[in-house]
Amino acid sequence: MARAGAGADARALRGLRGLQGLRADLGAGARAVLRSRPLARATAGSVCAAAAQGMLVACLPQLGTRVLGAAGRGPLLLALVAAAGLAANALLPRLPQRPAPLRVLRWTLAAQSLALLLAATGRAPSLLAGSLLLGAADGPQLTALFTLRHQEAPERLRGQVFTTGASLKLTGFALGVALGGRLGAWSLDGTLLAAAALPALGVALGVGGGPARVCSGAEVRAGVGEAWGRR
Repeated sequence: MARAGAGADARALRGLRGLQGLRADLGAGARAVLRSRPLARATAGSVCAAAAQGMLVACLPQLGTRVLGAAGRGPLLLALVAAAGLAANALLPRLPQRPAPLRVLRWTLAAQSLALLLAATGRAPSLLAGSLLLGAADGPQLTALFTLRHQEAPERLRGQVFTTGASLKLTGFALGVALGGRLGAWSLDGTLLAAAALPALGVALGVGGGPARVCSGAEVRAGVGEAWGRR
């Protein structure tokens, strides 16, 4: 009994130390993000985009029923989003000119806002086009975000910056799903319009307005690799 109690105490102590280490990593990552204006702007924009995507996911069954004829068809739109994102990421390193990451983030946020407006029209062709546009914007957006983190985050804090950014995006997505579920019961169109406003808010927060150098081919490839590895 004494050995079992000692083993439980040791496991609890290790768990407590792990939790403290995670909190320290998140704190260090948050401070690094806040010290860099481009990183802070990009993180805010990515959280807005994640929340908008969460709201769309909450609306997919209703979209399937109203536009595609069956609730089960709505989630199939995620396959279009994913395919478009992968295709866009595959084409990105082939561009002759590589735009600065903040510029990519600005334009992809604007494209996602337009995609959600298309989804709100209630017509199947517009919904399908919006899904493709959403994915085509999401792939390069994720790559640009990872590229910017490589550029702006200190090497010793890069892991903490990635952990903090991922945690904030997951939180934004979860809040978007919760909000979309609530609003969707009231008005599907209103929910999609609210979702469309979130990426536009990301642009208004200053994404693309700060200095950021044009990324090199190696940085683009690193960003694409991170995007593929973290999907």
